[in-house]
Amino acid sequence: MCGINGIFYKKAREEENLSQVVRKMNGALSHRGPDAEGCFAEGCVALGHRRLSIIDLSEEGRQPMHSACGRYVMVFNGEIYNYPELREELKEYPFSTQTDSEVLLAAYVQWAERCLEKLNGMFAFAIWERKAQRLFLARDRMGIKPLYYFEDEEKLVFSSEIRSLLASGEVPKRLCRRQLSDYLRYQTVHAPETMVEGVKMHAPASYTFWERSGKRSTEAYWLISSSSRSIVSSREEARQGVKELFYDSVHRRMQADVPFGAFLSGGIDSSAIVGAMARSSDRQVMSFTVNFEEKAFSEARYARKVARLFGTAHEEVLIRPQELLELLPQALQAMDHPSGDGINSFVLSGAIKRAGVTMALTGLGGDELFAGYPVFKRMKQAQRLRWFWELPVFLREKAAKGLGVWKKGVQSDKLQALLRLPHFSEAHLYAQARQLMIESQLEELLGDECASNRVIEETKAIFDGSPGLFSQLTQAETQTYMRNVLLRDADQMSMAHGLELRVPFLDHRLVELAMSLSDEWKFPHRPKQLLVDSLGGLLPDEVVSRPKMGFVFPWAQWLRGDLRAFGTQCIRYLEE
Repeated sequence: MCGINGIFYKKAREEENLSQVVRKMNGALSHRGPDAEGCFAEGCVALGHRRLSIIDLSEEGRQPMHSACGRYVMVFNGEIYNYPELREELKEYPFSTQTDSEVLLAAYVQWAERCLEKLNGMFAFAIWERKAQRLFLARDRMGIKPLYYFEDEEKLVFSSEIRSLLASGEVPKRLCRRQLSDYLRYQTVHAPETMVEGVKMHAPASYTFWERSGKRSTEAYWLISSSSRSIVSSREEARQGVKELFYDSVHRRMQADVPFGAFLSGGIDSSAIVGAMARSSDRQVMSFTVNFEEKAFSEARYARKVARLFGTAHEEVLIRPQELLELLPQALQAMDHPSGDGINSFVLSGAIKRAGVTMALTGLGGDELFAGYPVFKRMKQAQRLRWFWELPVFLREKAAKGLGVWKKGVQSDKLQALLRLPHFSEAHLYAQARQLMIESQLEELLGDECASNRVIEETKAIFDGSPGLFSQLTQAETQTYMRNVLLRDADQMSMAHGLELRVPFLDHRLVELAMSLSDEWKFPHRPKQLLVDSLGGLLPDEVVSRPKMGFVFPWAQWLRGDLRAFGTQCIRYLEE
C-alpha cells in the first residue's frame, strides 16, 4: 500500500522543475508511505511514489519502477493478490524482485490494458509509455483504492489524495459550491465530483490514456451490472460457491511480509473473516475492537466470544469522551475529503498501528453483498405496497398531511415526501433511506444553489436494469454509499496511520457470484442467511442471531454529558 503522484504537461519542462512539483506532492503523502520515497522526471512527465512495504521489503521494490526493456515507468498503489499465478504466466520476463508491483508492470508490458481483466486486487496505478509518449491510468473494479485528478489546457495532475494535488501548486484551491447540496444530503460528495473545483475522481473498473496532443480516451473493463446473469443452478451450488470464494479471498489477502490482524466487531462479517483467517493461518491471528463504557453501544462482549472461539490475540480499544475530544483535531486533519463519518475508523486504525500491525482485514462489503442492511428488507416491503401510489393524489396528500400532524421529525418528513411522489419509484425510496438532510431544509439553506439529488439520478438506471431487487440494491449500495463513504473513509483514515486495510468481501469473483443469485437464496428468512449457511458451523448462534449494530459512537449520550460544554461552545462560535 502506498501513495502515488504525477504530473503530465503537454509541453516539455525542465526536469528539475518537474521533480520539485512531484516532491511537494510526495511530501503531502508521507503518511501513506513512510518507508521510502521515489521520483522520476523526464521531458513532460514526472511520477512520484511513497512506499508502505507489505510484500518484499527489500530496496528492489522501490518505485517508480522501470520495466526491464526500459520503455515503461510505473507508480502503483495497492495489492495484486493473484500475482504468484500471473508471475507463472510471465515466465519469460526477467524479474528482479519478488514484488507484486513488478508482476503488474510485466503484465502491462505483455498485455497492455488487457492485463486489467486478469488482475485480482485493489489498485490505482499509472504507467508512462516513454516511446509512445502517453500516460496510462487505471483503477480497481470496486473502487477500493482512490485516484484523483485535475486537468486543464496545459496539464494533467493526479494523486492518491486531494491534499497532494493542492500541494503541487498546480491546482486552484477553490470550493465547488455546486457540491454542497450533495454533501449536506449524504455527508459526502459522490464521484466523480469532489468538494474541490475541477478535481475529479477517476472511475473504478476503468482505464484512461492521456496523450501529449490532449487526446484522452477512457474505457470500462468491468461492469458490476453484467454480473447479474445466473452462474449457478441450485441453492446448494450457491452455498458451495460462496464458501469456496470467501475462504480463497481471505487466504489471498493474508499474503504479507509484515504483521497483520483484523477488525473484529463480533458481527457476522468480521467474525467470519477472523474465523477464516484462523483456519488459514499457522500463526495466531491478532484482532481488535472498539469498546465503550456505554454498554448499549459496545459490541465488546460479542467480539470477546469470537476471539476466544478462534484463539486470537485480542485487544480492546476503550474510548471515553475526553479521549475522543483529544483525538478529534487529528482525525479531522486526516480527512483528505470532508466526511460525516470516519472518526471511528481513525481511532481503531491508530490503535492497530500502535500494536505493531501494518495490515488488517475488515468485514466491509458483507452487508452490501448479502442483504445485511435494513434497507434491503424495507425496500422489499415497500414493493408490496406499491399499490398505494395508484391511489388518487388527493388521498395520498391527505395521508401525508395527517402523518405530519401525528408525527414530527426527519423520518416523518421523508415519508411525507415519498407519499407525495407522482408514482412508485425505487430510486426515490432508496435515496431517501440514505439521505440525512431533507429537501425543504436544503432549499431553505442553499436556495438556488440547491442541486438535484445525484443518488436518485444515478440509481434510476440501476433499478430499471439488473433483475432481482437485492442485486439492484447491491449495485446501488456499491456505487453510492459504499464507494463514496465507507471505502473513502476506510482508506483515508487507515492510511493516516500508515495502515493497509484489505476487504475480502470485495473480491470481484465473490461480488459476481452474489449479484447472480436470487433474492430468495440471499434472504429467505433473515439477513445474510446465505452467507451464514455457506460457512457451515463456523459462527456460533450467539453471533448469528444477535441484534445488528452499526459501528457508531454514543454521540447523543456524550453530548448530553461529558461533551456538553464542548458542544455548547461550538454552537456559540457558529452563532457569532
